[in-house]
Amino acid sequence: MAAVVISALALSACAEGGEGARAPSPDYAGIETRLLDGDLVNFRVAMRGARDDRDVERYAECAAAQYALIRGYGFARHVRTLVTEEGGTWRGDAIYTISAALPRGLRTIDAEVTAANCAENGIPMV
Repeated sequence: MAAVVISALALSACAEGGEGARAPSPDYAGIETRLLDGDLVNFRVAMRGARDDRDVERYAECAAAQYALIRGYGFARHVRTLVTEEGGTWRGDAIYTISAALPRGLRTIDAEVTAANCAENGIPMV
């Protein structure tokens, strides 16, 4: 099994709330990427300030989109994401396949569109 590890330093993205209650500002604490086999990639992310599992899943999706682009691919397909929370730190363990052509399945992403959306929303990537 070939392993590639790419880490990202902790980055923060601040979201200004409107009047009233403010949503917590996410603190993106890093991404670890491992090539499992061919086109199968594991992304481990950590963050604080997540509202729920979806914030963690989105962080992993952003990592997958940028990774696919770095490798010269245009698409990714979500296989699974496991999310845990302990002491305010949320962790995601996600598996994606990456491909040049749109893969079969319901949970596919266009890497270029997703990466642009992540950048626009201040979500760090690989």
